[in-house]
Amino acid sequence: MRGAVVTVSDRCARGEAEDTSGPLAARLLAETGVLAEVTVVPDGAESVAAALTAALAAGARVVLTTGGTGVAPRDRTPEGTRQVLVRELPGIAEAIRARGARTVPAAVLTRGLAGIAEGAAGEALVVNAPGSPGGVRDVVAVLAPLVHHVVDQLGGGDHPRPPQG
Repeated sequence: MRGAVVTVSDRCARGEAEDTSGPLAARLLAETGVLAEVTVVPDGAESVAAALTAALAAGARVVLTTGGTGVAPRDRTPEGTRQVLVRELPGIAEAIRARGARTVPAAVLTRGLAGIAEGAAGEALVVNAPGSPGGVRDVVAVLAPLVHHVVDQLGGGDHPRPPQG
């Protein structure tokens, strides 16, 4: 399945820091069957919205952002993401925060969103991850058992039924 990872970081975009969370996200998504290339953009709602729009136009069915979800002044990833979402999936974002908070109490400060956006290949799952490798691991751990089901549902698939007996 085609995916995309968008790293949101002023320092990485300027070449002042190495992006470690984006490549990690791409590797972990590949283990779930989602093949994603990493794009790096500066912080800000408009740069995020533009990168998401480009990924969706290129046919991504799963898009993961990493970074820009906190409370710092330039952390505007959720605002940019909200511009492209047609429906939110708050349960995914809540599960991500809960998983992270088990080991990092500040994980509850992430303002990341999860939801559905329209794209060239049909509706797609879009999820914001914190910019840390641990945050990315938490997000993909939550998504791994869900991602194929969500994309199947977006394509009109039926809910799995338990065996009758």
